[in-house]
Amino acid sequence: MIKLNAKIRKEIGRKTDAIKKAGKIPAVVYGPGVKNVSVEIDYREFQKIFKEAGESSLVSLRVQGEKEERPVLIHEIQKDPVLDKIIHIDFFQASLKEEVEANVPLVFEGVSLAVKELGGTLVKHFSELEVKALPQNLPHEIKISIDGLKTFEDHILVKDLILPKEVKIIAKPDEIVVSVSRPAKVEEELAVPVEEKVEDVEKIEKEKKTEEVVEEPKEEKK
Repeated sequence: MIKLNAKIRKEIGRKTDAIKKAGKIPAVVYGPGVKNVSVEIDYREFQKIFKEAGESSLVSLRVQGEKEERPVLIHEIQKDPVLDKIIHIDFFQASLKEEVEANVPLVFEGVSLAVKELGGTLVKHFSELEVKALPQNLPHEIKISIDGLKTFEDHILVKDLILPKEVKIIAKPDEIVVSVSRPAKVEEELAVPVEEKVEDVEKIEKEKKTEEVVEEPKEEKK
């Protein structure tokens, strides 16, 4: 299991600014039957761990001063909207005996002949899928081979994915995960000269003249 170090944090609210300036990330650990614990994590260490674990792999959180490690999932990450830096983390301490739900990223592998030889476009209907399993059985990623997509009629459904029996996908079995769309037809518009019939032109001209004629009032007879 991936391990991550943490320290108990006493500062809360605006006082956490000092922690952030010191290269730490304020975080909280919570879960069923667990008392909320405020901790701080080293920024660089967390970045490395997050790339490896993502949000679906169980992480062993080693809190300084505690004898037992905490099995947690990286539940939520908050970022500064301007600087795009992590400013807070929520760790979910899961029970190893109860199933949890988590989003698992999809990784598409291989080469589709419908794309390579027919000029189609690979359409990924999902980038991740929600699954349900015991925390220790959650997959880090779901690999999908697109080698079988040879025509525009081929597609891969949720029920086609191969996963361990202890992992259940929440999405409907017949939902399309990935397919290939036909190449867009670009029709060139040719400038075709419009030939007007002489009689039509004359008719239009007569109508215009009729509209422009102003009737003069008739003189009254004395």
